[in-house]
Amino acid sequence: MIDDIVRGLVAKTCELPVDPISLADDADLYAAGLTSFASVQLMLALEEEFDIEFPDHLLNRKTFATLRAISDAVALLRSGREAA
Repeated sequence: MIDDIVRGLVAKTCELPVDPISLADDADLYAAGLTSFASVQLMLALEEEFDIEFPDHLLNRKTFATLRAISDAVALLRSGREAA
């Protein structure tokens, strides 16, 4: 479920030149056209959708590099194991 929502938010907020639905979970989103500005827009959309807050140490390229990395970060934050 998280994966589908993340993929939908990437499609909605990032304006990639490729359809995020067609990307593998571990495809490099930056190679697919993700910009720094789009990653910030995505982060804000994720925070609103999942009622989470990304801590500073997760605000990096690695966290937003792939759909899997994003979903994993969201799952971790939602589980409460990561201090927000």
